[in-house]
Amino acid sequence: MQLYGKPTSINVRKVLWTLAELNMQAELIPCGSGFAPIDTAEFRQLNPNALVPVLQDGDFVLWESNSICRYLVRKSGHATLLGSDLQQMAKVEQWMDWQACELNPAWRYAFMALVRQHPDFTDPAAITQSAQQWQQKLQILDAELAKTGAYICGNDFTLADIVLGLSLNRWLQTPLSDRLELLHLAAYQQRLAQRPAAQQFCFNGIA
Repeated sequence: MQLYGKPTSINVRKVLWTLAELNMQAELIPCGSGFAPIDTAEFRQLNPNALVPVLQDGDFVLWESNSICRYLVRKSGHATLLGSDLQQMAKVEQWMDWQACELNPAWRYAFMALVRQHPDFTDPAAITQSAQQWQQKLQILDAELAKTGAYICGNDFTLADIVLGLSLNRWLQTPLSDRLELLHLAAYQQRLAQRPAAQQFCFNGIA
């Protein structure tokens, strides 16, 4: 298998972390900002969106990081990473979709302003609003962790923890002026940090 992507990208690191948890190998082909260009006709044959990551498994090509992670777990036959029964699987995918559809849009403006310092993201009111929405979403996560007492879907570490762990790391490293103290998230972060693959691919940057 080949994995196309910038190794520091949060979405590429999702896949790298998943591969490590599964003890699977894929050749990383660095591309994206600072590496080989992706806005080319050749790369668009792999992904018409000109985005990373992209996984190539023989003749099969797949893009969208969460879909890639799910594919890898199903390919490996891992017993619990995607859930151990139908309802557990649904919970794992629910939280993965929540991360992509609810959490990501909340933090985008604040992150682009405070970390990337992008010239298109300089409106103080919009930064404040985004930061507040970001932390409101994380309060939902904190409340769920108060119920489970372990990982987001219960006692087992799953794919949902990979995608949410990376988002949590991004929040912890973004210089917010009024960061909330979320005790269950803090304990969760410590649990995740005990995993060697998390140390290698989650708590290793903010990009």
